[in-house]
Amino acid sequence: MDENPFSKHTQRNQRIDLDRTVRTRPIPRDWYDDRPPYGPPPGSSIPGPPRPRPVPHRRKKRRGLPRLLRIVLQLAAAGVLFMLALTVVIAAIYVIAPPPRTNILVLGVDARPGESMATRTDTIILVTVDPGGPYTGMLSIPRDLYVDIPGYASNRINAAHVLGELEEEGRGPEKVIETVEANFGVPVHRYVRLNFEGFVAIVDAAGGVTVDVEKPFVDTAYPTPDYGTMTVEFEAGRQHMDGERALQYARSRHASTDYDRSARQQQVIAALIKRLINPLNWWRLPGVFLAYTQHVDTNLTVVDAVALAPAVLWVGPDGIDQRTFEPGMMTGRTTEAGASVLEPSWPAINAVIEEMFKD
Repeated sequence: MDENPFSKHTQRNQRIDLDRTVRTRPIPRDWYDDRPPYGPPPGSSIPGPPRPRPVPHRRKKRRGLPRLLRIVLQLAAAGVLFMLALTVVIAAIYVIAPPPRTNILVLGVDARPGESMATRTDTIILVTVDPGGPYTGMLSIPRDLYVDIPGYASNRINAAHVLGELEEEGRGPEKVIETVEANFGVPVHRYVRLNFEGFVAIVDAAGGVTVDVEKPFVDTAYPTPDYGTMTVEFEAGRQHMDGERALQYARSRHASTDYDRSARQQQVIAALIKRLINPLNWWRLPGVFLAYTQHVDTNLTVVDAVALAPAVLWVGPDGIDQRTFEPGMMTGRTTEAGASVLEPSWPAINAVIEEMFKD
């Protein structure tokens, strides 16, 4: 007779079987875990469960600056660190053993496009840089100053350049240097010569200059490249000028005195220096350097520039000692040939030379 499924004995046996089943049930594990005792025993030829293929790790895309911009910023940071390190090194050299004073003659020649350099100097500025000071000064020499030119009779100082070029092409700056050294007693170590085209190119490459025009003036006889004249007018006040406009401002001489003209030339030079030392304009330096190499004749080397630049930066554009010949330093007269010249008063001139150029 079949066992009654509802009897106490049957229910008890079922509970025992259920308890045994629960006690012997494997602990849940991942299906691919082949560790004993659930995987094949050691040395068994029974293959274990297949291992899953590793899921390739997908790199998350970085959300940030584009790679090119990061490279540019890194290069800029490296450049800044290099400049800071170079500044520290140069500053240490300046303190320990500053470079010697260097006098530079800046010559602006009156040569129009297509003409040779056998022409007179429209601008003569004697610049001195003394890193030991530091000190930077500029002295404008009037073009009509009547001086002795070595190897020739007395003449306006602006004739020295053309006389040197007539002797031998390229000798103009050397003849002006000889003239300055013979008359002023100042050694000239370097020269920089450029024409009007070069001046305009450099100022334009720098992005122009900002000049504060102290007083208005009108020049109705400003010379043009075709040997004609035109009218130029400047209002008083702060204004930004491109290369051509800056040339007109620095070169104009019919509406004011030669002293004012010399002061304006130095003002433009200082404004150009101020423009170039501003870090916001450093990206323009390659273009300025290209214009400089294309239009400027000089024996000023890169080593000279690196050695003297810290002194100029230290002084700053506003700290440059800007001097012009004042009326007491010369008197106007007419030569026997009928030329209007400026006769130098050497005691007054030598006092300025002693103050600016002597250690």
